Amino acid sequence: MCKGLATLPATCLKSAKDIKHKISFLLDQKQAKGKIANAAAAKRVPSAAEGEKWKESFSNVMSSELGRSVFTSFLRSEFSQENMDFWVACEDYKNTDPSKFTTRAKQIYQQFVKADAPNEVNLDAATRDLTKQQLENACPCCFDEAQKMIYTLMEKDSYRRFLNAQLMRDLCQTRESCC
Repeated sequence: MCKGLATLPATCLKSAKDIKHKISFLLDQKQAKGKIANAAAAKRVPSAAEGEKWKESFSNVMSSELGRSVFTSFLRSEFSQENMDFWVACEDYKNTDPSKFTTRAKQIYQQFVKADAPNEVNLDAATRDLTKQQLENACPCCFDEAQKMIYTLMEKDSYRRFLNAQLMRDLCQTRESCC
């Protein structure tokens, strides 16, 4: 009789999650390259000024639709796209019809915040618990602390690698060496 995932050591579960991400990355790699080519074909390639602006601050990347798109491609290559997906879901949630807050909040929690969620983001236990408590009275700000934590994680960790990534250099080379 199967005892379920709870009986497996945490290291096995972590390894299985890593393998899942690597496999999905390999499947998405070809699609991601196609998206970059399509963006270039649609003249959505960043200008030299935009590339320079992205280098100035993470907030400049996040305030640009194209910047978020390019950064999301980078996160996908690092197996951490769930961070951007969560951040975007939180932004969308703030604009949700108030009558749908409870349902949408539960969906976001189940998808990203709950332990072992399909796209679980890296939150500390206190923030995870606070977010769960705030779901009882769903309001536009119930994900604020979790969203800030993920934003800071992307800014302090992923953004620094993004600036030096081949993806960023390739995009900048398409427009007279913007970086």
